[in-house]
Amino acid sequence: MWLIAALYGGAIGLAIGAGIGYIVRKKIALSQINSAEAQAEKIVKEAEAEHQRHILAGKEKAIKLIEESKREDENRRKELRIIQSKLEQGENDYRQRMVELQKRQDELFSKSEKIEELKKELTAKREEQLAKLEQIAGMTLEEAKEVVLKNAENIMSESFASRMHKMSRTQNDELEEKARHMLSMVIQRVASSHCVDTTTTSVVLPNDDMKGRIIGKEGRNIKALENLTGTEIIVDDTPESITVSGFSPIRRQVAKLALERLIEDGRIHPTKIEDSVEHAKKNLAKDIKKAGEDALYELGIPLTAFDPKLIQILGRLKYRTSYGQNVLRHSVEVAQIATLLAQEIGADVTVCKRGGVLHDIGKAVDHDVQGAHPEIGYNILKKFNMPEDICYQSLGHHEDNPNTLEAILVKTADAISGARPGARKTTYEHYIQRLEELESTASNFPGVEKVYAIQAGREVRVFVEPKAVDDFAAYRLAKDIATKIESELTYPGEVKVNVIRETRVVEYAR
Repeated sequence: MWLIAALYGGAIGLAIGAGIGYIVRKKIALSQINSAEAQAEKIVKEAEAEHQRHILAGKEKAIKLIEESKREDENRRKELRIIQSKLEQGENDYRQRMVELQKRQDELFSKSEKIEELKKELTAKREEQLAKLEQIAGMTLEEAKEVVLKNAENIMSESFASRMHKMSRTQNDELEEKARHMLSMVIQRVASSHCVDTTTTSVVLPNDDMKGRIIGKEGRNIKALENLTGTEIIVDDTPESITVSGFSPIRRQVAKLALERLIEDGRIHPTKIEDSVEHAKKNLAKDIKKAGEDALYELGIPLTAFDPKLIQILGRLKYRTSYGQNVLRHSVEVAQIATLLAQEIGADVTVCKRGGVLHDIGKAVDHDVQGAHPEIGYNILKKFNMPEDICYQSLGHHEDNPNTLEAILVKTADAISGARPGARKTTYEHYIQRLEELESTASNFPGVEKVYAIQAGREVRVFVEPKAVDDFAAYRLAKDIATKIESELTYPGEVKVNVIRETRVVEYAR
């Protein structure tokens, strides 16, 4: 029984505890709900307060913007009023100036009309005075002008000629002095030796018995050698020596090398001669190429600047002469002089150097190609795609007035190299012919009395008749003679023309 009573007691206790717990939880829940509602109400109030603050701040900002806009609008209105005032003032000034200009224009028109009237009066009075003067002088205005001009010309002609001659002489002296100084400096820096070549080559023999072996049986050896080399073998009484003659230096050199090889070998017959000539040609080709390369090396021109075939043609100039002067040495010297002149006056150094060494390239093949060497050289350089300003040097050095400054320098260097004492030689007949041509050219002018070519054709003295040629005409005559000599004659260097006019007056006192 006590167990059942205990169970009942426990059940009742549990029920009471559960009821009490339910009540407690409900109270706690109600307190939490009340706390959340209070919190929410607080947040709402704070949000409303923040909203009110934002509204107030926005209103204050809007009021400030409205006030600033009003101020800016007022300022703009003030500026517009100022601008309008200035425009009105400017318009008033413009109207006033227009009125003043109109007034001045009217005054100028009035003055212009008065001036025109005065001009007409002056013209009428001048014509009246001229008519009176013509009536008094007995001649027209044109006749009076002619008389005055003629008198002035007679009075001033001699003075004018003297002054003109003096100015020309002074200017020429200054230019000549500068040119002489420049050329002397350049020539001093280019010191070249000169050795005049001839049209014969000597071959030394070990003994005179070798002459017979060279001639061969019935002359077969010497004939074979002459036919293969295109030269003439001269065997004379000169001891231990024979002469190779021919106008082509290359052929003479081939013959010389072939003879030297035959003499060294000792076996001389047509077959051996043919082998020696072929061997000499091969050795000469190598020597020609080396000569071209040495010339470029001496000038400081890289071998890659020229085609190898062009270098080969340049080397052929070693065995070409012009009036006894070796053309390869002449070309190198022209390149050196032209280069130094270009440095002095600021011209293109590269064009002068390369154009100078190639200016006579046509002479390397002028024996084999028809035409003059300037045109041949120009065509050769164009074939190897050289620049036009370098190709033109082949033509320019034989023109009277070259088109480029570099061509003038190359022409000058060519004349300097050819005119040096000992550089070239000429025959007696050619020398006499040149002097006669100079004297004949100067004698063809009217008023010339006597002509003398002196100083180996470097100077021409022309004596004129003093009554037929005055001082001014003498000055002009010298120019004309020099121009004609330049255009018609060929000569090395330059020719000085001296026109001499002498008047002698003799009277006797008795």
